[in-house]
Amino acid sequence: MTYRYRVALIFLLGFFIDCINIFMSAITLPAIAESLQVSSLSVTWVANSYILGLTLIIPLSRWLADRFGIRELMTFSMLLFAVTAVLAGGADSFSSLITWRFLQGVAGGLLIPVGQSLTFQYFQGHERSKISTIIMMIALIAPALSPMLGGLIVDVAGWRPVFYVNAPFALLTALLAWCWIKEPKTATCPAPDLKGLLLVSIVLASLLIALSLYGEYHNISGALALAALMLLSARLYYRHYQRDPQAIIDLSLLKNTRLWLSVAVYYAVPGVFTGVNILAIFYLTTVLNLTTGVTGAFMLLYAAGALVSMLVSGALYNKAGAGRLFFISLLLHSGGIALFALTDVNTPLWFIGLIYLLTGTGGGIAANCAQTTALYDFRDAQLTKASVIWNINRQIVFSIGAALLMTLYQTLNIIIPENAFKMTFLCAAVAGLIPLIFLCRVRYRTSLKPADSATETSHEPS
Repeated sequence: MTYRYRVALIFLLGFFIDCINIFMSAITLPAIAESLQVSSLSVTWVANSYILGLTLIIPLSRWLADRFGIRELMTFSMLLFAVTAVLAGGADSFSSLITWRFLQGVAGGLLIPVGQSLTFQYFQGHERSKISTIIMMIALIAPALSPMLGGLIVDVAGWRPVFYVNAPFALLTALLAWCWIKEPKTATCPAPDLKGLLLVSIVLASLLIALSLYGEYHNISGALALAALMLLSARLYYRHYQRDPQAIIDLSLLKNTRLWLSVAVYYAVPGVFTGVNILAIFYLTTVLNLTTGVTGAFMLLYAAGALVSMLVSGALYNKAGAGRLFFISLLLHSGGIALFALTDVNTPLWFIGLIYLLTGTGGGIAANCAQTTALYDFRDAQLTKASVIWNINRQIVFSIGAALLMTLYQTLNIIIPENAFKMTFLCAAVAGLIPLIFLCRVRYRTSLKPADSATETSHEPS
């Protein structure tokens, strides 16, 4: 095996481990909530803490690689991942579980961006598209198989082994990284924007904790205090951004209609579905009395719909235009979620499968179009800055989507306990349609028109 394929294999192994860890752990949440005696809202921190650690370390990974070496960083990240996986599985309290999950997210965030950058360095032109295709396939296969496998493990052996199974794969990846990576150390790049990163971290953490305080404990004063801290930190970051040209997030780029709409769509689709998926796991296992394995198997249909729709939308992108594809995807995704409101204990499994198939189809179109559209207008230095916004956004939408929907459910469960699940699903369906507001504006329709139309327009006399 040539050196570049060894590099690609290490990155793809790490990426696969990260993907299965996110989705396999989600299926364990009801069992963890019961075992550690925490609420359905609090237990979402098992996922939130991991994603938070992943998000906050990503901007530092390039600098750390230059400082300590790529081989050393990739090896350390997978060793840390393996250790924290075992410690998370053996956690005897909820607080310790959250701590280990946060550190596990940090470990994953160290390898993924560095590994991807190194892999793309060795695969240029049409070869890069082949690697990108493999990455997308892993991103689909992992969410499809890991919930079902995780559900079977939970049904047979409980939730703890779900975390243990990550360790051998992480150790293998660490061994391969140490033996195979032969990259020279480079000159140290400029120090990252630590002040900006700290302020962004406070904004995100304050929001998530405020939602937990309000949703679980109904602590309005505490939630408002954290909301005030969030707004203050956001204001301080804005001032920092105006003064520092190297600020971690260049807010001026959000004026670009393609990037802004893609960010909004990611909140409305992957973000909303993350919350819906966690809520559905509790709903299907506790209300409809389905096994964890059966519940996880529905994600196979979601992935099947997403795969087909990604292939179709990719072929139609230049002809139909992003605007039309976004419109269709939002309707399919929200329509599928709304169907949850029609289910009860007598609902046949094929109907629930249809729900996942519809949401997967809509989600696949939306994610593929957003990924293609977000960075469409950027080049060179601006592309790097826009990539930071896009990559951070892709991570935080999962935490925010889960926290918002679980908080809404906890609130509705007090007011209308008999219909709390169904009303939350309906609210999620409506939230998923919010980007339609932008799609109806002329400015957005013009920027998202098909490439063929854009070419014709550009040749018309002025």
